[in-house]
Amino acid sequence: MKKSFDILEKNLISLGYTVRCFETASEAASYLDSEIDNQTVGFGGSMTLQEMGLYELLERHNQVFWHHRIPAGKTDREIREKANAAAIYISSVNGISENGEIINIDGNCNRIASIFYGHQKVYLVVGENKLEKDYERALFRARNVAAPLNAKRVGAKTPCALKADRCYNCKSPERICRGLSVLWGKPMTGEFEVVLIHESLGY
Repeated sequence: MKKSFDILEKNLISLGYTVRCFETASEAASYLDSEIDNQTVGFGGSMTLQEMGLYELLERHNQVFWHHRIPAGKTDREIREKANAAAIYISSVNGISENGEIINIDGNCNRIASIFYGHQKVYLVVGENKLEKDYERALFRARNVAAPLNAKRVGAKTPCALKADRCYNCKSPERICRGLSVLWGKPMTGEFEVVLIHESLGY
């Protein structure tokens, strides 16, 4: 059953964000492709962006830096640094509440650092599966749904990756949930746009 974005959209706007809503990932990708041109663009680690094919669209007329697509002769670190220095940054989120609280969990914390500060504009692309009723449920989703699925995807040797069922608050050296970020409102500097999509995307 399709979730309504009405309450979320109203609350996000009241918190200072620009908001765009789309029925499909394809429509959202086309919109972003038309908005972002001749720019340096950084991508956060995101299955949502991968499922949208957004890198392939934007790289045709932008410089796009994503550690999921490392060019020959470059290192993961170099690409992450270029992404963090880009004019535009694009990421998804691990959970979002109807109140507009935006939650992310990270391993290297490059993604949450970039979302917080340093870019001219940040786009947060959100499938409706990320939406929860309140902060507590959004946080639960980030810890117990998104993080285990991501740990399983990357083949981490962690308890949560075995069944991808919940967070075990482990001490594994391969633990991927090292940092938690919450946006209670739009940061004071830079533009922030939340792109909401009526499809299930990413984790």
